[in-house]
Amino acid sequence: MQNTKRIPVLSRCEPAKHEYKKSSYVEIYNVLQSLRKYVSIFPCNAHTFFRKKSRSSYYQAVGLYSALQLLIDFIYSGKISITEKNVKILLPASNLLQLQEVKNACCDFLQAQICPTKVIGIIALADLHSCTKLLRSSELFIQQHFSEVVEGNEFLSLSSEQIVKLISSDELKAPSEEKVCKIFESVIRWVKHDLDSRKQILPQLMEHVRLPLTSKDYISKNVVDEPLLNNCFKCKDYVFEALRFHFIKSEELITIPHNIRTKPRQPGGTHKVILVVCGRGHGSVELDSTEWYDPKINQWQTGPKMITPRYAGGLAVVNDNFVLCLGGRNSESILQSVDGIDLYSDSPHWRPTNDMLIKRHWFAVGVINNYIYVVGGHDGNSYLNKADVFDCRTREWHTISNMSTKRAGHGLGVLNNILYVVGGSNSVHKLNSVECYHPSLDKWTPVADMCVRRSGVGVGVLHDVLYAVGCWDGAQVWSSVEAYRPSTGVWSPIPDMHLSRRSAGVAVLGGLLYVIGGHDGVSFLGSVECYNPNTNTWSMVTASMNVARFGGRAVAIDVPQYFKT
Repeated sequence: MQNTKRIPVLSRCEPAKHEYKKSSYVEIYNVLQSLRKYVSIFPCNAHTFFRKKSRSSYYQAVGLYSALQLLIDFIYSGKISITEKNVKILLPASNLLQLQEVKNACCDFLQAQICPTKVIGIIALADLHSCTKLLRSSELFIQQHFSEVVEGNEFLSLSSEQIVKLISSDELKAPSEEKVCKIFESVIRWVKHDLDSRKQILPQLMEHVRLPLTSKDYISKNVVDEPLLNNCFKCKDYVFEALRFHFIKSEELITIPHNIRTKPRQPGGTHKVILVVCGRGHGSVELDSTEWYDPKINQWQTGPKMITPRYAGGLAVVNDNFVLCLGGRNSESILQSVDGIDLYSDSPHWRPTNDMLIKRHWFAVGVINNYIYVVGGHDGNSYLNKADVFDCRTREWHTISNMSTKRAGHGLGVLNNILYVVGGSNSVHKLNSVECYHPSLDKWTPVADMCVRRSGVGVGVLHDVLYAVGCWDGAQVWSSVEAYRPSTGVWSPIPDMHLSRRSAGVAVLGGLLYVIGGHDGVSFLGSVECYNPNTNTWSMVTASMNVARFGGRAVAIDVPQYFKT
């Protein structure tokens, strides 16, 4: 869930007073108030009675007595005064007596009191008395003002459950973990405050400290020699993991281990955008440009330039953060090379990685877990039915079973961990045939034919439905679209796009199927449209790409923090 509400930080925490008054039934309250003098909840010698008890019992009883007096006054007058001194008694009393209006007024008072030095105490009250809204806003305040809160002494009183919940949150907003790991420092401070009882929970806490994202220099100066970590085998493992991360990152990004400690926090929730790379532009020029679309602001913005201009290649995302652009062709040759970009890097840029086994263009790519599949295409001499797979963990390519049909210009979608290869063309025909690959069986199986022969088809998967979008059938470019559901085993037409397109980019984001660019039979397109399965309609996106492109590729990604918005 995204948190868009900003909780302001108060410059100082001052005593306050909140007057709550019911606006309805004024005349009735005037009458009730005249009767109030006849009502007493304790005998006149109550204080003398309570003094005979223990000192703590006496003060508790007097506090309860005062709270009940205020609540009785409220019942008769519709008015109550809430202060910093009485709120801790009024809140539990009103909760116990189910006086929801007073409880809400107490929560409003405490909400206004939220500041770095009081928020943890307010959380304790809210949690104890089931004040859900107050609890959530207090937790959100800590997430947004972590650095100020952890400087206070109240932070040291957090329970182990509370601190684990806090530092494990993706929405925690702290100074960049790449430079100064405030979270690490606060964990060490919290543990040392009560070392004997807290040191056993240190490994659980360090599991959520994102040390690999901290600079190597910071780790060397502030982490490696920390005695608490050196005396704990599991904690030392986390330190070694962080150091290995920096070593691997300098060698080969795609092998970086993917876990919670290597993923940057994203306050406000995950924000996804569509990344478009390569293609052919006006004048049939191969492009090295990339751009990305943010549906929140309906804008296209320029991304990092590629190393090699190319079109008709493949695009894949691994571990949510590493994008690979594979093969394709440029004005000089068909390509075997693969370039990658680490979106979590502090300066994302494209760099070479492991080449494919053979040269290909107009092929299709799919990702299942940590395996990248490349299927079919054309090598410059012939159409291919050859398929290979890249194991991201070992950085090795392997050949898998051949498709039953040679094809290029086809599409591919991954549905339920099965590859579906759709349409394309061979040396003779445009194809409407479809086949699927089961990785566990290393076997290709025929699937029902499409209604239309589709070369240059775009494919997307949304809500367990496979969509085949646009195409060229050898005679014309189509705007038609059809959908396949494995449960029925049938292709069914859905409404046409607004424009005819072939070799367009396709991406799924926010429950919508986006179709981007392509060629309409006359010119390259920069326009974008999206399909909403809930309304079964297509809509034109008002923001067009900065560069019209044909044979480009598109994918949805988590927006990198260094992409400028």
